[in-house]
Amino acid sequence: MAVVRRETDARKLHQKRNPARSHSCFEGGCFEGGLTTRRLQPHHVTPNLLMGATDKQSGPLLPGTLDMLILKTLSREPMHGYGIALSIQRASQEALKVEEGALYPALHRLEVRGLLKAEWGTSDNNRRAKYYRLTATGRRELEREAAEWNRTAGAIMRVMQTA
Repeated sequence: MAVVRRETDARKLHQKRNPARSHSCFEGGCFEGGLTTRRLQPHHVTPNLLMGATDKQSGPLLPGTLDMLILKTLSREPMHGYGIALSIQRASQEALKVEEGALYPALHRLEVRGLLKAEWGTSDNNRRAKYYRLTATGRRELEREAAEWNRTAGAIMRVMQTA
C-alpha cells in the first residue's frame, strides 16, 4: 500500500511511458525532427505526474499514515483535494507526494467515518471544488493518531539508537 512516494526524475518516467515517441526528450524540453522545444509537450503532463506519480516506488508506509497526514493538514484550514496534496508535499519539503488514486478514496473514507465534512465551493481559479474540513470527531481522531504515531516513532528511534 505505497501511498506516498519520494520524488524522482520526471524525465525517466516520461521516457519509460513513451518509448515509441519519434523524438528524444531532455531536461529542457524535446528534440523533435531537428527542432528543439523548451515547453512541455502534452505527453509530458499527465494527471498522475501532476499528483506525484514516479517510476520509483518507496516502501509502504504504516497503515493509516495518509489519513493522519490529511487530518493534520485539514486541522489548519479547510481545503480541496488538490490543495491537500500540495500542502503535504510542501510541508514535507517535496519528499512526500500523495497519489491522486490514494487521496480521493481516503478523503471519501474519512468523510463516511464522520471525521471530515465536505461542501462544494469555488477554487482560486474559479472552478467548482469539494472543500473538506475537520469535524470535532476528526480532531479527536487526529489527537489519538498523532499520539500513537509519536509512540511508534519513539520506539523505532530507540531501537535505531541502540543497534
